[in-house]
Amino acid sequence: MTKQHWLVKSEPEAYAWADLVRDQRTDWTGVRNYQARIHLNAMRKGDAVFFYESVTTKAVVGIAEVTTTAFPDPTADEPGWVAVALKGVRPLPQPVTLAAIKGEKSLATIALLRQSRLSVMPLTATEFTKILQLGGA
Repeated sequence: MTKQHWLVKSEPEAYAWADLVRDQRTDWTGVRNYQARIHLNAMRKGDAVFFYESVTTKAVVGIAEVTTTAFPDPTADEPGWVAVALKGVRPLPQPVTLAAIKGEKSLATIALLRQSRLSVMPLTATEFTKILQLGGA
């Protein structure tokens, strides 16, 4: 199966990249959007995930990996909500800001710009590679 690419967003005040680095792994819980749930269910072990800090940082700051596929979200009050487990892989040499993404013509159709409030979104391999390049990786 082909490796997929994703982007997850978190407010740094709630859970920052530094928290994932400290914890080494985390369960990505608390997602309550139906489209994001579809994406969580589609994630596979070994998929690459960009960690985007929203609100204040507004930048892709690190790379994570899916270690456990969708399982029932223990923070949910209703059935059907899922979580995945992620591990931190490495920070990007330099954060890729939202402004840099908006300024890159090849990323004009990226989900981050089209569905800015979505917390879990797929990326194409080309989009993933371009963000890696912008981040100096």
